[in-house]
Amino acid sequence: MGITYINEHNYTPEDLEKLFLSVDWESGRYPQKLAEALRNYETVIAAWDGKRLVGMLCAMDDGVMTAYVHYLLVDPRYQGKGIGRKLIELAKEKYKGYMKIVLAAYNDAVDFYVSCGFKTDEGETPMYFAEL
Repeated sequence: MGITYINEHNYTPEDLEKLFLSVDWESGRYPQKLAEALRNYETVIAAWDGKRLVGMLCAMDDGVMTAYVHYLLVDPRYQGKGIGRKLIELAKEKYKGYMKIVLAAYNDAVDFYVSCGFKTDEGETPMYFAEL
């Protein structure tokens, strides 16, 4: 498997729909919005297996201190092959010198993120508005 990693911002809605729905993320039902949103992120690193989009990390940052990883996803057929870990390593390299990289993890993914060097913060709970 020859996975290539590319920092780019333009994706077809079809590629995004396939990837995001492969992990059952609701945002995959809005591929046009996803394509538009990704053009606005500071960092979008994609993992490709030939012409197939198999993983992605998207992050926002303040330019100096903090970066926030909003999306990290890998097609289930490619999970367990080091792709997610490589995407995180590439983000860590990009944000080297920042004070912190933050993310909100699903409970079943906490162990993975801890193994990548992230720490849980006791006394803090991620929160969000679902619809505005």
